[in-house]
Amino acid sequence: MGFTGSLFQQKTKALCVEDEREFFGTTTFHYTHQNPFKAGLVKRMEDWEFSSFRDYVGLRNGTLCNKTMALQFLDLDVVTLYNDSYNVINDESLVKILECPIPKGN
Repeated sequence: MGFTGSLFQQKTKALCVEDEREFFGTTTFHYTHQNPFKAGLVKRMEDWEFSSFRDYVGLRNGTLCNKTMALQFLDLDVVTLYNDSYNVINDESLVKILECPIPKGN
């Protein structure tokens, strides 16, 4: 699509994922969708209109995210994705992500 600018690049950084790509990717995927739900802003994740969660579980046909690539890269099961997404991510998993060192040069 060729979009650039502060909306798409602001405050981004690379994190190490080479040893734990599956863990890191799936955990952050679900964590991102859980944020408004866990913060009490909505009663269900699909109620947050600004989230791609609706697209991934088939409740909306948005085009901003590449659903096929994400599902394939993260090895997510489209049949169980809705229920899998509601599994609360524990604090230990979050600490593991936050403690992952940032590679030099980024």
